Amino acid sequence: MVSSPHEAMHQIFREDPRLFARALPKAGIALPEPTEVQLLDTDLTEIRPLERRVDTLLRVDTADSGSYLLAIEMQGRRDPDKLNSWTYYLAHLYAKYELPPVLLVVCQDKSTASWAAEPIRIGPSTHTSIAVFPLVLGPDNLPAIIDPDEAAQDLGLSVFSALTHAKDPALPAILDALATALVDTGGEIAKDWAEFIEIGLGDPRTRALWRNLMATYTSRFPGSGTIIEESINRGLAQSRAEDIVRLLTLRGIDIPEAARERITGCADLETLGTWFDRAVTATGVEELFADM
Repeated sequence: MVSSPHEAMHQIFREDPRLFARALPKAGIALPEPTEVQLLDTDLTEIRPLERRVDTLLRVDTADSGSYLLAIEMQGRRDPDKLNSWTYYLAHLYAKYELPPVLLVVCQDKSTASWAAEPIRIGPSTHTSIAVFPLVLGPDNLPAIIDPDEAAQDLGLSVFSALTHAKDPALPAILDALATALVDTGGEIAKDWAEFIEIGLGDPRTRALWRNLMATYTSRFPGSGTIIEESINRGLAQSRAEDIVRLLTLRGIDIPEAARERITGCADLETLGTWFDRAVTATGVEELFADM
């Protein structure tokens, strides 16, 4: 499972190596249809003590157009140093594997995507010795998926689209459609994608929105005992309890050990929601439990 939003944006291509072949056409980018996709080592370091590591590297075989390498980079902001790194990656990959390399940059905001899409030209003003033309997937060319039925047809692509649009004002509608699709799908696959999204969103507010959506939809069928319901509710309860304790601590309210254990040991989302609301204005921890 991923451990950071940055990792999620490229790790998803390791979880679903053929995802790029479904995502690129959505952005109007055409590459030969793959017959086989293979994960390769991402370490591009040479003997020199200089570390070079691409985020994700795939070898793509096609039926009629030979094979090529797809180097995938997650870029969260403009970084001039990356222009040198990307040029190095492609040159080194071509020398090492003797296969044509393609650079795919994944972005979560339009400004960074626009910057990343600019050609990189190396050489004097009178002659370009090396030129790099990155492919870019971002919120400006990858459509948002806001229909639950469409989201359910390709969960991997829908999750990737949601993470790409993590800074989009339409994110609540995107997550709502995805939550519906995951709950309707159920099982381990849905549980894994739900966790993937929560980590990949990064921002505490959007993560809270996602947890609340999943809590709302899984409560449609209380007691159904499905894996996704049990795991998501358990995770939601733990997160909400931690939020309550943190909120009280930040407000300078003392939390006796017995009260702390009562909060962290509670698994009822409705009760935890009530406690959280009260924690916003409470002057003492005992006010959380009044009349309960």
